[in-house]
Amino acid sequence: MQMEAKDKAYLKELADAVEQHLLGQVQVTPETRRQAAVIEAMRYSLEAGGKRIRPVLVLEFCRICGGTQEQAMAAACAIEMIHTFSLIHDDLPEMDNDDFRRGRPSCHKAFGHAVALQAGDALSVAAFETILKDRCQTPERKIQLLEILANATGAAGMVGGQMMDMAYETRSDVTLEEQLAMCRAKTGALISGACCLGCTAAGGTEEQQELAAQYGEKLGLAFQMVDDILDVTSSTDVLGKPVGSDAEEGKTTFVTLLGLDGARREAARLTAEAEQILQQFPHHAFLTALTQELLTREK
Repeated sequence: MQMEAKDKAYLKELADAVEQHLLGQVQVTPETRRQAAVIEAMRYSLEAGGKRIRPVLVLEFCRICGGTQEQAMAAACAIEMIHTFSLIHDDLPEMDNDDFRRGRPSCHKAFGHAVALQAGDALSVAAFETILKDRCQTPERKIQLLEILANATGAAGMVGGQMMDMAYETRSDVTLEEQLAMCRAKTGALISGACCLGCTAAGGTEEQQELAAQYGEKLGLAFQMVDDILDVTSSTDVLGKPVGSDAEEGKTTFVTLLGLDGARREAARLTAEAEQILQQFPHHAFLTALTQELLTREK
């Protein structure tokens, strides 16, 4: 089912708002002119675009929990900085060794290995600084937001998930349970964290926080399953990055564990459950449409 034109327009509006604020946070100033090389590499990777799903989730969960875009924007920019830092590092030769990202050279190909490494590190720090400097939130709420971001990013979240993924690359006996645990951390933690950041930015209830976390976990798993499916069924021209590398490297994916049809069925089941959770929030129509769009996306 295709997302309606009004929903696509609204999604673009949200992504454009994030883009404007995001790039405003990362620019060369008279005080940082000597660090221009690393800042330009940071901007290069941020400007590559992408779906901006994580910051959109922050903004929308804040809205449906009764908050404003202004209250959520710093957290939205922060989660996209973390996501972009992870992509810069993922593309390095020590990790996934990808030369292209979103249709153009990866950061380390455009700026060199050392600069790309520093750009990723700097974005990871800038994310926390962005929340700390936010003038819309109280100190107490900033601490809550920082805790969510740290948990989603660190050893228990995205970074730990990436380490699990690398360890599994040398194994041919990875189980479905292990694959699910890895993806809950590597992909799901930031997506679930984005939902919780939005909820917290609005001052949402504990019940809303729990529902947001559950929705994000299911969406994160479905999102990764669709990624695995596209690596088999899509093309480099469509995705803007190499496809088929998982199979070439003998990497375990949801497609190898469940089969192509099985992965599609499981992604659809998780998506349906995520949509059911959204029913418990007011004004959820756009998020429901977005959830369905992510299941049927082509890139």
